[in-house]
Amino acid sequence: MASNENLPPNVIKQLAKELKSLDESPPDGIKVVVNDEDFSQICADIEGPVGTPYENGLFRMKLALSHDFPHSPPKGYFMTKIFHPNVASNGEICVNTLKKDWNPSLGLRHVLSVVRCLLIEPFPESALNEQAGKMLLENYEEYARHARLYTGIHAKPKPKFKTGAISESTTALNVGQTNNETPGAATAISSSMADIKRVTTTSAQDQQQAANVAATVGSASVATTTQKREAGLAKVQADKKKVDARKKSLKRL
Repeated sequence: MASNENLPPNVIKQLAKELKSLDESPPDGIKVVVNDEDFSQICADIEGPVGTPYENGLFRMKLALSHDFPHSPPKGYFMTKIFHPNVASNGEICVNTLKKDWNPSLGLRHVLSVVRCLLIEPFPESALNEQAGKMLLENYEEYARHARLYTGIHAKPKPKFKTGAISESTTALNVGQTNNETPGAATAISSSMADIKRVTTTSAQDQQQAANVAATVGSASVATTTQKREAGLAKVQADKKKVDARKKSLKRL
């Protein structure tokens, strides 16, 4: 199994510095998952860019670093299943930055940004997924439908559960039972039952209020969503221009 022992000390030191920078100041739509025990496998979660078939998806990918990194490029893989011309069935990513355009001076931040830009602008001419590449060239709507379907099935972010008043009340009840009805338990139970009743009553009122508010501001919500989408598309294009400028400057070197 690969580990930090496969990488030279100076490379480990540089990677640690880059990973710290990525953690403290992550690129837009990218969050690196750090494993201090194995820098040879760099994982990151990439948000699907707004305005693409991958929007609202969360894609886990990894960079596999060989023992002679950075003299040889890392290999990129999507661990989340994705329908994309430049991603093979085993998740391997085909992009020039990780092949003929590789330069040892390129950092992890640049590589991760390039991979996310690939979700915005695929290259069907160098497709690893021939079906996706052909579909993109001949029928974009069908391609987008397939990509959205894969995104909806495989790339949905995990929901974050919140603990409400009812679960807190249940905890209080359990505490009373565990302690064999210690002094004050009866008061805790009475208070907890009152909380449950109040939450239930308030919930019905909140639902009615929510319905009234929704009817009033529905059109405004649609307008706000459209503005956010347009702003997101503008930021995505700006990010892509930065990556292109970086590649041009490296070629001049």
